[in-house]
Amino acid sequence: MTRSPLPLSRAGAGRPKRPVAEWGTGGGRAHDHWHLSFARGGPRVGGGVLARSAVPVTLITVITLAATFAPVAVHLSPLLVAAPTSTAAFAGSRFTAGTALAASGAMFVIDRHDGLLHSPLLPLHIAALLVVSVFVVAARSLHDRDLRELSQVRAVAEVAQRVLLRPLPRRLGPLRVACTYRAAAAHALVGGDLYAAARTGRATRFLIGDVRGKGLPAVEDASALLGAFREAAYQHAALPELAAALEISVRRHLAQLTENDPESAERFITALLVEIPDEAALVQVISCGHPSPLRGRHGKVAALPIPRPAPPLGLAGISPDSYHVDTFAFGPADTLLLYTDGVVEARSTAGVFYPILERAAGWPWDCPHSLLRRVNDDVDLHADGHLEDDLALVAIRRTPATGSGHGPRPSQPHHPTEVDP
Repeated sequence: MTRSPLPLSRAGAGRPKRPVAEWGTGGGRAHDHWHLSFARGGPRVGGGVLARSAVPVTLITVITLAATFAPVAVHLSPLLVAAPTSTAAFAGSRFTAGTALAASGAMFVIDRHDGLLHSPLLPLHIAALLVVSVFVVAARSLHDRDLRELSQVRAVAEVAQRVLLRPLPRRLGPLRVACTYRAAAAHALVGGDLYAAARTGRATRFLIGDVRGKGLPAVEDASALLGAFREAAYQHAALPELAAALEISVRRHLAQLTENDPESAERFITALLVEIPDEAALVQVISCGHPSPLRGRHGKVAALPIPRPAPPLGLAGISPDSYHVDTFAFGPADTLLLYTDGVVEARSTAGVFYPILERAAGWPWDCPHSLLRRVNDDVDLHADGHLEDDLALVAIRRTPATGSGHGPRPSQPHHPTEVDP
């Protein structure tokens, strides 16, 4: 909860974008589209002072030159009020005040040229300019104060959200990882989608999920599941046991909410649990009503078939026997893409859902970072920049074990439902 949000080239450039948080292959940085450079007296434009000076200096110069060549009976000095008023739109209060003083000096020069040095019009013109400038500077000062407060509030909110949705490392054992999050709520880095990862001995476990609902109201449920996963992932050896523990935690969380809000009983969370051993070329998956991941392998892309998904968390069983593990081949140079339904439910202007399998064949599956950039670009292109739901993506690529000179050993059938489509 972007925030990347990513310096992506997207369709509909020029529209305000929601934050994009991206971690993993980007070196642990989070990119977003908030440009809060106002905290110290106004937004910075171009090359600083010289860039900000261009507009007022041009206005004052043009008006002064025009007054020099205009007939004496035509008084153009009142037009100088445009200099401080326009400057306040993009510069701080101090710079605006300086522009007002410069405009007052130019007004004196123009009125003197027009023969108004001893006329009551000269002090009247300057007084009018100064009065307008005082109101403009006062308004700009209040605006700067509000922007500083907003910047501080956003900074605190961003830290809190990143504590909730922690960045995934670029490397987890033999895996290269990248992730992206885009919240539906404006200026949010976290919403109802979630992801997490945990290294457990010689394997890596991933969780990706989608809370019923979207945006900030779903953050509480996402937080409960993330906290439960970060604890339970290290306590249960088998994936079904982990899924059952998460179901118990989600039920407890929802029961507490139902005491104050009866409608909370209708909440649930779709989730996908993934375990990738270091030494075996396979991946194990449990789906709780979540979209199947995509696997790029040998130049082909396919959705992993999950014939017996469990119900979403909050509606599933509390026994490990309620969860079915599907096992698939996942060797060196294979890439797995986990995603939430914010991707497949992105609609075009004609109301067509995003055809993820049709588009996936043309994506760069050899680099997790490039893959996520391409998916984001393509979804934006399809939806014309308008996303109505939270969106989370995690790309995982298997690499040979460090220093081993070879990848993990080939997977051997150890589960009756092992599939290699």
